[in-house]
Amino acid sequence: MNATEPRRRWWPRSVRAGAALAAASTAAVILAGIGWWVHHDVYRQSMQTAEEQAQTQLWSLCEQLRKGVIPDSTSTVPYEVVATGRRTAVAYGGSMEDFDPGTHHVMPTPPTAGTAALIPLTTVRIPVNRHYNARDKFSMAGGTQRVMTADIRPAEFGSGKAAALGVAADAKLRVYVVVLPYTAEAITEITDRLLLLAGIVSLVLIAAVTYFAVRIALRPVEAIRVLTASVTASDPRERVTVPATGHEITALATTINSTLQRLDNAAAQQRRFVADAAHELRSPLTTLLASLEVALAYPERTDWPATATTAARQTRRLQALAEDLLLLARLDTRTPTADPETVDLTALAFRLTEQYPLTERPLTLTCDSTAPAYVHGNPDEYERLLRNLIDNAARHAAHRIQITIRNQDDWVVLTVHDDGPGVPPEDAERIFERFVRLDDARSRDHGGTGLGLAIARDLAHRHRGTLTLTPRTLGACFRLRLPRAPTPAEK
Repeated sequence: MNATEPRRRWWPRSVRAGAALAAASTAAVILAGIGWWVHHDVYRQSMQTAEEQAQTQLWSLCEQLRKGVIPDSTSTVPYEVVATGRRTAVAYGGSMEDFDPGTHHVMPTPPTAGTAALIPLTTVRIPVNRHYNARDKFSMAGGTQRVMTADIRPAEFGSGKAAALGVAADAKLRVYVVVLPYTAEAITEITDRLLLLAGIVSLVLIAAVTYFAVRIALRPVEAIRVLTASVTASDPRERVTVPATGHEITALATTINSTLQRLDNAAAQQRRFVADAAHELRSPLTTLLASLEVALAYPERTDWPATATTAARQTRRLQALAEDLLLLARLDTRTPTADPETVDLTALAFRLTEQYPLTERPLTLTCDSTAPAYVHGNPDEYERLLRNLIDNAARHAAHRIQITIRNQDDWVVLTVHDDGPGVPPEDAERIFERFVRLDDARSRDHGGTGLGLAIARDLAHRHRGTLTLTPRTLGACFRLRLPRAPTPAEK
């Protein structure tokens, strides 16, 4: 089973829906992180406000007690004042009335030993009040509450004020102010609801905007798909419309048009190649068939040695043409050369010069080189390349063919120069096309197949080199340029 199949079951197939889901998922993660941070920050800020409010209430209560005034029980913040040697609370307010501190104080009695101290923040366990409504969410009974405390010595402000407070002069007072978390929790809860609502709305909007934005962006792609679908092998001339926006879709359309143009050129070249090959094969086959049919029709008047000679010549031509076509087909596959060897072009050129048959016409074939010229590649392919160049020169040369080999920096340059009629400048590139022969009046039997130079250039490109026609005042000069290989002694 394909590893991506489980993913495809839940991930949408549409690019629009997938982009919208991806954008919404990413936004959800980001919003969740922001919401978590806002939640904790709002709660912290609200608790800080509650602590500041409790601290303000604590200083106010301490100031009143120092003046010998019992604080008013009316307060929004729960508080209680307890003293040593006294069962009931000195003063209380807020929601502390529900615990009936007038019978027994709720908060712990301060220790008699030690000096008066200020405890900014501590925790106190509130006892359970059986008469209190336990379902009240603001109930403090039975829970641990955060409180701020401050100790006061009545002896510091006189026995009269201590008596007004109902405590002994040597007693110790402790003021408790409860820090209520309910306001902070309520504010945080409201903030969480607002954040959740805003997050859901934001996710919907982000997904919708992403969906329609991708939909609009993909319209040129859909148009390209429709036009590309209409391209067929028999008619690859259709082209897609290039958007004027200048973004990636424009680059895609341009690339597709370039690809279609290359396919069109390749298809046209293939059709032309097949037509030319059929024409070239038809000519020797027609000659061979006509010669044999005439010989069979008039056997008593047939010159059988001449007929056999003609048949052999046409068969050799068919064989050479078939070999050239097979070689071109192999070169068109662009398969790399396996196990390249180090080849000495100088030695190869001298060997071909000595072995090349020059029986048809009196030609002088010479090779000029000052040093070995090493290149990487296949020796058989290099021999075929040089033989094609010599064959072409031998068909057009008047008296002389000169092969020159030189080492020039990192390159090996080989030239094949003949003293024939030369090539017009406007045909300098056309002669490398397949089945191109400039001399139409030349006999097909003595001329080439029109594939030699095309094969030679393909072999040069296959070995990372170039083959060009160099302008000359007399004859044609072909220049082969190949990367130079180190000598075997340098390896």
